[in-house]
Amino acid sequence: MANHTRRQFLKNVTNTAISMAPLAILPGCANMNRLLALRRKRPNIIFIMADDHDSNALSCYGSKINKTPNLDRIANEGIRFDNCFCTNSICAPSRAVILTGKYSHLNGVIDNIVEVDGRQQTFPKLLQTAGYETAIIGKWHLKSMPTGFDYWNILPGQGDYHDPTFIEMGRTKTPTGYVTDLITDFSIDWLKNRTADKPFFLMYHHKAPHRNWQPDDKHAKMYEDVEIPYPLTFNDDYKTRSDAARQQEMTIAHHLSPKDLKVPPPADWKGTAEEWDSLGYKGEPWTPPGKDLKGQALKKWKYQRYIKDYLRCIAAIDDNVGRLLDWLDGTGRAKNTIVIYTSDQGFYLGDHGWFDKRFMYEESLRMPFIVRFPGVIKAGSVNTDIALNLDFAPTFLDWADAPIPPDMQGESLMPLMQGKTPSDWRTSMYYHYYEYPGWHSVKRHYGVRTQRYKLIHFYYDIDAWELYDLQKDPHELNNVYDDPGYTGIVKQLKTELNRLRKKYGDSDKLTASFLPKH
Repeated sequence: MANHTRRQFLKNVTNTAISMAPLAILPGCANMNRLLALRRKRPNIIFIMADDHDSNALSCYGSKINKTPNLDRIANEGIRFDNCFCTNSICAPSRAVILTGKYSHLNGVIDNIVEVDGRQQTFPKLLQTAGYETAIIGKWHLKSMPTGFDYWNILPGQGDYHDPTFIEMGRTKTPTGYVTDLITDFSIDWLKNRTADKPFFLMYHHKAPHRNWQPDDKHAKMYEDVEIPYPLTFNDDYKTRSDAARQQEMTIAHHLSPKDLKVPPPADWKGTAEEWDSLGYKGEPWTPPGKDLKGQALKKWKYQRYIKDYLRCIAAIDDNVGRLLDWLDGTGRAKNTIVIYTSDQGFYLGDHGWFDKRFMYEESLRMPFIVRFPGVIKAGSVNTDIALNLDFAPTFLDWADAPIPPDMQGESLMPLMQGKTPSDWRTSMYYHYYEYPGWHSVKRHYGVRTQRYKLIHFYYDIDAWELYDLQKDPHELNNVYDDPGYTGIVKQLKTELNRLRKKYGDSDKLTASFLPKH
């Protein structure tokens, strides 16, 4: 019997026993009584997700480059997960995994090109069946129109930062304002004006801080006179890695565009503004206006332009999440509302000299995941078990006291949130990235990560393996795959990798079916 099915069975038995016994004679502490009461009054859930917000840009995760006081409130008043990972580090696939509780090879969204099949089972549909009112406001990024929501108001595609177009229940509107403010305005308005006498599930999803990182006026000068610290791996030379690391196209030095860097065309530029914005600098010397910079100095200048705008966009998210939390607290709704904050994946903040995500290396693999539920989740909790975006759907259903379908591949995180790690909890996770050839030229790869080790296999137009000992080498600078001292570890990890691929229904044959047709 699958773990989540067994837990669901036990929970149903427990609920039956509870319904037949007076609450006063139940064993346990006040926290248990609080949880039992919530079984009768199911909690509201607000699921906040940013796009490309790396955990290293959250002060509750120890950020050295910014402060996020309002987001920290969620962690300080609830739980912080330190080992939450995505199964495919790219926007649309991560969102599809979250919606379905299934890996990319099963839900069909392997990359940012494929349109999600809205007819398939998703947790919002199951929540509707269980009596919840559901809504999504903000970024959707799955091409087809949302299904399973009583209300939706989404950005088409990536959306714009300023005066963005929204599609509200099929009707296109273009309000004036900054996208992060507007998404918050619409979310609070929906919460204020809803009339349904039922619990709600709101997906409050931000576009920021997605490329090309356009801040609002309030934060436009933030960090102006500050030099943001450089990551330890800023000048990684990839000397022990495979060619996959050398052949990508996402470096700070060569692949940020004029549009990213907010650089105006020179006075003698003869082309169009669009042509200027489309330019990159790969393999070409380039000097910013009025600055005689080359080499490392130019790379650092580009990093400062990039990272400051990125952090300014996050500051706007932090302010707006604070607005929502204040509204919940002020209306008394906080006590019966679970608030979750995450990102669709991590992001490279100059780490290894990069921006963007995609690789299975720690910075893009790891997701921030913090949860507040007053009176149920102990304030200031920290969990280090391996959690996945695959687990979000079962967790939402579990909190809603709704059945978890046996074909969902994740596990409910509810016991972890209450400080109780099941004895059979996973000790490894499986990852698979598909979008190559494609944007940023990151090779196709899959791999396994345990608490200590990570084994990655790059394939398609390359056949290369990488192994990292995360205990000795947390920054993944030393690939030890060919080190004789790790021969036994390689064998064990390959066995585990094959076990996970079989468990989750992936295979060489299925992988081949997703390869480009020539």
